[in-house]
Amino acid sequence: MNAQEKIEQLVKGNDVVLFMKGTPMFPQCGFSARATGILQQCGAKFAHFNVLEDGEVREGIKAYSQWPTIPQLYIRGEFVGGSDIMMELFTSGELKQKLDGK
Repeated sequence: MNAQEKIEQLVKGNDVVLFMKGTPMFPQCGFSARATGILQQCGAKFAHFNVLEDGEVREGIKAYSQWPTIPQLYIRGEFVGGSDIMMELFTSGELKQKLDGK
């Protein structure tokens, strides 16, 4: 399975997936820590993928979303954005609505 197939499987196979540096328990950058914290504050159950463990996925996810940075959040197959966009949506209440399917 190539990187694009792996990404597609993760995005389509999980309601909520966060591509991040590290894990929710041990984030490896401040942006990934913030993204994880936002999702946890929303009470979201989410899958995650540590891009530091797979260089092909790390580069492939940027091409997949046409977004240059990590973390990247997907909800029901839709690219939402990185930690800055997540923070804006969280502050406005929109992220919780998206997570709840509203």
